[in-house]
Amino acid sequence: MSAIAAVVFDLGGVVMDSPLHAIARYERDHGLAANAINHAVTAAGEAGAWARLERGELTLPEFYPLFEADCRAHGVEVSAATMMAGIAAVSRPRPAMLAAIGRIRARGLKVGALTNNWHLDGPRPWDLGEHFDVVVESRVVGLRKPDPRIYQLVCRELGVAPAAAAFLDDIGRNLKSARALGMTTIKVDAPETALRELGALLGFDLLD
Repeated sequence: MSAIAAVVFDLGGVVMDSPLHAIARYERDHGLAANAINHAVTAAGEAGAWARLERGELTLPEFYPLFEADCRAHGVEVSAATMMAGIAAVSRPRPAMLAAIGRIRARGLKVGALTNNWHLDGPRPWDLGEHFDVVVESRVVGLRKPDPRIYQLVCRELGVAPAAAAFLDDIGRNLKSARALGMTTIKVDAPETALRELGALLGFDLLD
């Protein structure tokens, strides 16, 4: 029997389509180098507009000019509003992931969502809260992955030790912090491959 008592899912890029794909499409459509925007975000660091947006410190209207300035400082011209609209347009749930979450909960394991997200101007197009026992959102708690404290928080909310939790994310640096706390991690590139790996870990099939 698996020692895993809870599974924690990232949302964008795991349970839902990836915002990184939308950003890559924006780069292609506007003649930018691949990963140029991500490099600007990384260089701006925790004081940058993207990090502040995900910690709930900025609204979207406040974010747009600050993010554009961060990108411009690294030689990248971006329309933040257009880019964020592109991200919103692809943020759709993946049916196979929702089905797998249902199977996990049916087996008596706890399931949490741990997401870096931001305040929207209107209602969220998808409310996935009913699929999870616990939802931890960066904009609400003022912490963002890969800060170790946000992983500790979701584990406390789920009532499990990190060593008894599995975590799925599509970004390597987010998984690194989780592993350092003792969580079992799975990188999500292809969703079905990740679900097969998770099923093997848990000891039951998550795919039809």
